[in-house]
Amino acid sequence: MTAIIDYGVGNLFSLEGSLKHIGEECVITADEAVLRRADRIILPGVGAFPDAIKKLENTGLVPVIKELAEIKPIMGICLGMQLLFDVSFEYGTHKGLGLIEGKVVPIESKLTEPLKVPHMGWNSLNIRKTGGILKYVNENEFVYYVHSFCAVDCDDSITATSVYGTDITGSVQKNNVYGTQFHPEKSGETGLKILKAFCEL
Repeated sequence: MTAIIDYGVGNLFSLEGSLKHIGEECVITADEAVLRRADRIILPGVGAFPDAIKKLENTGLVPVIKELAEIKPIMGICLGMQLLFDVSFEYGTHKGLGLIEGKVVPIESKLTEPLKVPHMGWNSLNIRKTGGILKYVNENEFVYYVHSFCAVDCDDSITATSVYGTDITGSVQKNNVYGTQFHPEKSGETGLKILKAFCEL
């Protein structure tokens, strides 16, 4: 069973629908006991980092997430992925969960040409490390992004990138912790393959 953390930030129901589509039993919850019983956990997220981390802290689940990350697969999606890192510089400086080394910075700070921000729409994946949640995904398959900030200084954890004026961190992994900057639940068959792989962990 996969638990989707409900902390007031996230596209929960389309994610739930995608998981059910691939036959995965899932539950949307903020209940610590349910998270402990789950086989794996997804941390979704949309919006701004400071608001999201504050709401997550208010649930009291931050120490639980850090503990469970040692023993079961956890995947952050979009802003949920950004929360996994050490720090974000969105509207100030904000401490993240520290489950993956790196920081979150404005995409604009990395661009060498004038491109629209947010980075929104379909983009292809350049796979750096196969296996894990990417085991069913081929080079150059397309996924759907919507974000204005991106993860940097995390080369050891990057499993895939996309090009948007520069290399954008698309997915990451460190031990049991996974993340996708793109939205698998909005990424068609490729996204379903990623969710299927995660649910097999």
